[in-house]
Amino acid sequence: MIQFPKPTVEQFFRTYVITDFSVNKNEDRLIFSSNLNGKMNLWAMDLPDTFPYLFAQHDESCSFIKFDPKNRYVLAGFDKDGDENHQIYALPNEGGLPRPLITGDPQEKYFFSHLSDDGKRVYYITSEDNPSFLNARVRNLEDNSDQLINTGEVSPTELAAVSDNEEAFVYLRTFANTYVTGFVKVGEEMHSLTPDPKKVHVAFDPIFTDDKTIYFITDYESEYSYIAKFDLETKEFSTCLEIENESIQTIKWDKERNEFYLVTEKGVTDVLYSYSIDSKKLKQLATPVDVIEKIQVAKSGNLYMLGRSATVPHNIFQLQDGAKWQQLTNNRVLGLSSDDMVEPEVISYKSFDGMEIEALLFKADPENDNGHTIFWPHGGPQASERKMFRSMFQCFLNRGYTIFAPNFRGSTGYGSSFVKMVEQDWGEGPRKDCISGIEWLFANNITTQDKLFLVGGSYGGYMALLLHGRHPDYFKAVIDIFGPSDLFTFVNSVPPHWKPIMDRWLGDPERDKERFIKDSPVTYLEGMKKPMLVIQGAKDPRVVKEESDQIVAKLKEKGRDVEYLVLEDEGHGFSKKENEIKVYTLMLDFMEKHQD
Repeated sequence: MIQFPKPTVEQFFRTYVITDFSVNKNEDRLIFSSNLNGKMNLWAMDLPDTFPYLFAQHDESCSFIKFDPKNRYVLAGFDKDGDENHQIYALPNEGGLPRPLITGDPQEKYFFSHLSDDGKRVYYITSEDNPSFLNARVRNLEDNSDQLINTGEVSPTELAAVSDNEEAFVYLRTFANTYVTGFVKVGEEMHSLTPDPKKVHVAFDPIFTDDKTIYFITDYESEYSYIAKFDLETKEFSTCLEIENESIQTIKWDKERNEFYLVTEKGVTDVLYSYSIDSKKLKQLATPVDVIEKIQVAKSGNLYMLGRSATVPHNIFQLQDGAKWQQLTNNRVLGLSSDDMVEPEVISYKSFDGMEIEALLFKADPENDNGHTIFWPHGGPQASERKMFRSMFQCFLNRGYTIFAPNFRGSTGYGSSFVKMVEQDWGEGPRKDCISGIEWLFANNITTQDKLFLVGGSYGGYMALLLHGRHPDYFKAVIDIFGPSDLFTFVNSVPPHWKPIMDRWLGDPERDKERFIKDSPVTYLEGMKKPMLVIQGAKDPRVVKEESDQIVAKLKEKGRDVEYLVLEDEGHGFSKKENEIKVYTLMLDFMEKHQD
């Protein structure tokens, strides 16, 4: 019989991402953002036909997709090589080449907020003239006039909702990831959505169900986020729906049926519900995926969803009449089914202080196990590792590596207090949680110190550097993907609209000088003796190239074994398929070289 070799790296990385989608009012066209042709572009399907065709050629990441209600045009946002300076473009209704609509200096940001019901006015926020706090403006598409409607103050301010009559506006002020206040502005009157904006809480996802009623998500005086309501006539705040031990993350309004669809985060998976305003009935809905990236409710009541699972790549699904989910896209790993991939075990372990930490353990097939394990601290840090498809994970598992991914303190999905534990403590509590996880691996005979690789990106890259410097004996070799190396330089190099939130998130370099020194990986150069691979996007606006440059240069001065790859046309991630393949092939080669 014909014998086929095991799948190649390229097979796994010919799996494509879908980052966003939108369906038009008639539900006869769906547009999605994907790297189907190797670079990020917009693709479309003319429903019910599900064959995708190229809708817009721009070769850049897309930040939003919005149909004109009258099907005259489509709006989309694009940046340049991952620099995250998104600007707003217009496309003909039948697609083509994006035309600049609301753009300017390539170093400025223009973020879409809202399109009026008649499709004649675009509301947006911009860094122009206010890079730290952002301004809200409205562009009239009929005469091209442009008006300032709010000047951001105190902290970055986002225009998050506009009433149908375009007289009331909801803004969100971000002081930290865990401290976001909301206020509604009518004329010159401003009202806080929550009773006391000075209390640390979040408010987000506001929706006008009519011109006087705002529903939104908040964790005000609660451990888990819930749906609340603000009445513009009475100026009253009220709690509407709480779900025990689950944080509501997204709400979508079905105006025709007077109900919400909502997505909650519960540990490593998401849960989907419908909630009737009239009957107050909450109903859990089955989903075809474990992690839901986006939902959209059509006027017909049909529900559209973008999601993924550990063994299922990004796909878009449709739910008609509440019956059965239909998969509209068929994004899959080349030549492999879900059964050929690894579903993770959800485990928990006690950390240094007795706190329970949840983690995902992906075990390599015993017949294919190479005996080595990858320890993966996730990015964020206020994010989490979830049951979601990663080409890298499934590719490395296929090569015989076991993968362990802990949700250390600071991770989302476990309550507000848990998320806040990383604030002004990037390098102590989370690091010790990671060490406890590694010792759990040793105690359960899953790996040993001479069989453990350390790999992380973004905050995970920072943690990889810090663990390497402080605990080098635990690891065989280390891979850092755009991780901050020095907290002093990092805090001063983030984008301007990040700087107002850095104090609560990370700290002040003068006030917290001793902690910044203690928690900076660069402090522990002497400990970084294991072989290292460092990967960096040259256009990264979040963790700038100098963060990797400096750690590589200092280690090379000491004669350490360090490989360094800089991707000139990438930012904080890999938007181009060939770059992604190059990176993960290099990572595999690096680990294979250092197995002995």
